[in-house]
Amino acid sequence: MNKLHELSERFVLRHPDFGIPGLMRYIVIAQAVVYVLSVFSNAAAVSFLAFRWSAILHGELWRLVTFVFMPAYSSLSDLIWLFFFLYLYYMIGTTLENQWGTAKFNLYYLSGVALTALVGIVTGLIAGDAWISGTAFINLSMFFAYAMLYPDMQFLLFLIIPVKVKWLAWLDAAFFGLSILSNLFRLNLIGAALPLIAILNFFVFFWPDITDWFVYRRQRAQHQTSPKTIHFRTAARQQKRKEAQQGYRHKCEICGRTDADFPDLQFRYCSRCSGYHCFCSDHIFTHEHFK
Repeated sequence: MNKLHELSERFVLRHPDFGIPGLMRYIVIAQAVVYVLSVFSNAAAVSFLAFRWSAILHGELWRLVTFVFMPAYSSLSDLIWLFFFLYLYYMIGTTLENQWGTAKFNLYYLSGVALTALVGIVTGLIAGDAWISGTAFINLSMFFAYAMLYPDMQFLLFLIIPVKVKWLAWLDAAFFGLSILSNLFRLNLIGAALPLIAILNFFVFFWPDITDWFVYRRQRAQHQTSPKTIHFRTAARQQKRKEAQQGYRHKCEICGRTDADFPDLQFRYCSRCSGYHCFCSDHIFTHEHFK
């Protein structure tokens, strides 16, 4: 994965002008147009755009690309869902392009499209035919990228409930996992491969971030369970109980004044004294150090 990530980064650096500016805008518009055509005619009228291996073998090579323009919905009753997802794709795609630049975003999306087409080709060679309509999983995988860049951004779920993007990304991951398992259960290999390919494409571009996250979580778990941390927590709890019993937190070793009796008085701990000794601001610089 590291090698693939380095190759992608090197390609973007060497080809800064690669790609189509505003790519997601054109894809969303094309899917909206295809949806209107399918509603006012029928789904079969636009089926010539879908990826079908048997048709590609008969010379319909445009299907290797035009399946990208197939929307996930084709019924008038699904208009609200289509509008929601197209807006989501456009918003996320535009944000990623502004963050990454045109070259990297195009490489991310088009590599996902190329891998999807490759799955169709391999499946077609094995099974004799393969059908792919749209790039729903590639579009949804953009949400993973968005969540990695803006994990604490909030969306209004059902226009009411504020939810952070990182939690919605976990729901997206659950949907991917459910899709993979359900298709495997039905022995639908291409259906299981498409979400896997989309996740693989995401991993290539975010592999260092993902590995850093796992390293951080492991180190944090080790820190939480280490004897030093446990002893520190025990000492902190004992200190709080002691403070509650004695009624103050700081007491000057020289004059005996406390923060409870003199709340505006500042207290400091001397680093040159042997032990843990507190002094008020009047004696922190004038006291004789404990040896």
